[in-house]
Amino acid sequence: MFGINTYLVWNPATGEAAVIDPGMINDREQAAIDRFISDNGLVVRNLINTHMHVDHIFGDLYIKEKYGVDIAASPADSFLGERAAMQCRMFGLPDDMASVKIDRELKDGDKIDIGGETVDILSVPGHSPGSLVLYFPESKWAITGDVLFRRSIGRTDLVAGNHSQLIDGITTKLFALPDDTTVYPGHGDPTTIGEEKRENPFL
Repeated sequence: MFGINTYLVWNPATGEAAVIDPGMINDREQAAIDRFISDNGLVVRNLINTHMHVDHIFGDLYIKEKYGVDIAASPADSFLGERAAMQCRMFGLPDDMASVKIDRELKDGDKIDIGGETVDILSVPGHSPGSLVLYFPESKWAITGDVLFRRSIGRTDLVAGNHSQLIDGITTKLFALPDDTTVYPGHGDPTTIGEEKRENPFL
């Protein structure tokens, strides 16, 4: 219902995979991701949240329990996971969602392994205090969550949002990446850093 992009990233040689921002909200969507994992022979090694707004964490506990992986995210967003039910109420959803606890803390400058590639963790707060971008320098692409979209940016009118902080983070950190870096956002279609430098009306 939120049109969130959940990403499965894997190494085709080994099948090692990461689930990023699992937004599955019902049994049908859970079954769809399970089927994809099974059909492609994937082994889930990581569960990562770019941030902890409720639409990006609906499936966290399901993936954690089903595949035996820890939830990794920025500790600056831990309060959002703890208030998952309250977030649901804000959007008029049933408020029986359990709180989501971060097991593995990620911070700016960390490097993690996803499918054999070293991934840089960039902290770009503003949409939420703990918003992270996953940058794959070898493959030249990034998962930006709700920081940067095609021709748009993340909203900053939610709890603890900060517009100037978001703009500063995008311009100093993301726009420092190569122009041909592909951007995979938390909602909507992919873009590139170069396109957004030229054509994003918010920047």
